[in-house]
Amino acid sequence: MAKKKNVSASDTNPVNDKIVGLEVHKEDSSNELMTTNQGVRINDDQNSLKAGSRGATLLEDFILREKITHFDHERIPERIVHARGSAAHGVFQVYKSLAKYTRASFLTDPDKVTPVFVRFSTVAGSRGSTDLARDVRGFAVKFYTDEGNFDLVGNNMPVFFIQDAIKFPDLVHAVKPEPDNEMPQAASAHDTFWDFISLMPESTHMIMWLMSDRAIPRSYRMMEGFGVHTFRLVNEKGEAHFVKFHWKPLLGVHSVAWDEAQNISGKDPDFHRRDLWEAIESGNYPEWELGVQIVPEADEHKFEFDLLDPTKIIPEEIVPVERIGKLTLNRNPDNFFAETEQVAFHVGNIVPGIDFTNDPLLQGRLFSYTDTQLIRLGGPNFHEIPINRPVAPIHNNQRDGYMRQTINRGKTSYSPNSLGGGCPFQAKALEGGFASYAEKVDARKVRERSPSFMDHFSQARLFYNSQSEPEKNHIVDALRFELGKVETVSVRERMLVILAHVDNGLANEVAHGLGLSIPKTLNGHLNQSIPADADPQSYQPIVKEGSLARSESLSMTGTIKDSIRTRKIAILAADGVHEPSLTLVREALENEGAIVEVIAPKLGKIIAENGAEIAVSKTFLTGASVFYDAVYVPSGINSVATLSAEPAAVHFLNEAFKHCKAIAADADALQMLQQTYFVKKLPEDKSEKTALREGIILHDNTKKLASTFIQAIALHRFWDREKNRKVPA
Repeated sequence: MAKKKNVSASDTNPVNDKIVGLEVHKEDSSNELMTTNQGVRINDDQNSLKAGSRGATLLEDFILREKITHFDHERIPERIVHARGSAAHGVFQVYKSLAKYTRASFLTDPDKVTPVFVRFSTVAGSRGSTDLARDVRGFAVKFYTDEGNFDLVGNNMPVFFIQDAIKFPDLVHAVKPEPDNEMPQAASAHDTFWDFISLMPESTHMIMWLMSDRAIPRSYRMMEGFGVHTFRLVNEKGEAHFVKFHWKPLLGVHSVAWDEAQNISGKDPDFHRRDLWEAIESGNYPEWELGVQIVPEADEHKFEFDLLDPTKIIPEEIVPVERIGKLTLNRNPDNFFAETEQVAFHVGNIVPGIDFTNDPLLQGRLFSYTDTQLIRLGGPNFHEIPINRPVAPIHNNQRDGYMRQTINRGKTSYSPNSLGGGCPFQAKALEGGFASYAEKVDARKVRERSPSFMDHFSQARLFYNSQSEPEKNHIVDALRFELGKVETVSVRERMLVILAHVDNGLANEVAHGLGLSIPKTLNGHLNQSIPADADPQSYQPIVKEGSLARSESLSMTGTIKDSIRTRKIAILAADGVHEPSLTLVREALENEGAIVEVIAPKLGKIIAENGAEIAVSKTFLTGASVFYDAVYVPSGINSVATLSAEPAAVHFLNEAFKHCKAIAADADALQMLQQTYFVKKLPEDKSEKTALREGIILHDNTKKLASTFIQAIALHRFWDREKNRKVPA
């Protein structure tokens, strides 16, 4: 007789479980109705309660508050999202006064230097996950202004997966490791994520970004940042303008190859964290320019999209980005836990001159951030942790609570009072007091979304059409990889239908890689955030055509490529290297700001032909090609012979070629290249023009080689190699 499982009263739920003998059997849950934690049935779990379909989210929405509160408190002690991060101190300075648009002092005084603390992060993984996951990157900036702290809490992508904050717990639950087996870590390539996405067409635009090269940046220093939401700027007269915030890196926008990212994850999961730290320690301070897209209030409704929709961008062809100031990171934290781990960002931390809009994702975040810090940082006094303290003085009647640091004097902690002389007094607007923008509100309380939010595909199509051919190929490969990890065929098929609304060619290529055809009918319905009384099975996606065919700013191909500053270059060498051919190229690279490391079969020093000693940075065991942006092989008969017989050195070059990097070699080092898989692919034409097109430089004139090599490195990658010239590595 089989042994029965022992069951205690605490193991069973009297409502959902029935005990038969000593075994617990779950009742069929296929017809369960959604409820609150108090058992109240929920009529609409897709939309927060608003003052009109485009209005502000209401505090009385107990369904939203309960859902987000529970979500905020699901993890201790690490962040539920953005758990893995890296940060640095710095400064921000505006170029010219923006007093025409805002009264915020740090944006109106060009002489004012504002200290900042910036945290970069991945979203889906835990603290111990890899930096190189395919993921959104957080880009959060805390400005310590003289009027209080302003937090610009953004990402490296300008849009988001969802339109309404009430769906945020669902999104994160879907992308996190699946609860039955806690897999996979820091990856979206699994069933629950794509099940959710395939039912949420509003996520389509964000999925295009996530499957693109933007999801695997070369470094934090080489990625853009975005405020995501539409905010308001308000000037001294009380006049308001809508604004979108952008961060533009001065080093350009660059990515790594997906295969390269996977290799880096195994060899150095701290790759981005280490890169940021070392750049600052070496004095190569990361820099971004703050850009704004400003829209007059009168133009709020003139676009084909809704300004309040966080799944939409304002194309730069329609409203150009004006660069208004510079952010420089110039100091690493003294203590990771005290600063990077304990910093508390909040989208609700604003200063006079900056205000919110009725973006429903933004509105929900205003509640969530404070709520989650309460448990993560131990109570209501997390603002007193040094990294969170404003430079502006604090005067209020808030007292006590866990971990209180301030010792308040006096007997009054209330307002109005006479015993304390009436202090602290309320600040009038002219005295710098914050006054919310007086937006007119005249609407019904409803759980619905504005019809202007219902176009989910036109901007996804714009993004895809704006990519170069290599970038499109990468999106196809990413979707094949991600959906190839999905075991449920119906989920894959739903995604193919979604992709067909973006681009039929894209959908067909992905379908071919999955061994599927695009279905004519859906197995399951798409969630359009429809009214509760509508029939979801008959609800069809809204497909619109945007008037803009392409936007150059959406492709990484068009970003600046005029510098090799801080690029890491590997020089492969061994005993007997020709010292002048190594030294001349190294000096030329370093003069342009590159970081050069010598990779050799053993550590210590190598002895050149002329007897010179050359320090070795790493060996082939510790210095993989994926850590470098380009490779150079100098001449020297014995050095070249040693490297040619070294499998790891040959692999180093093959892998660099596979990942489309610039490769240079002295003409006398041809023997080394002849050991590679790609040598037969080298063009017979050895002109500089050909070298810059192919990214392979072979020259007997070291000065000309160095000059051409520098130009090639600045181009970052030679992605055209990928499609027809893949090599085993």
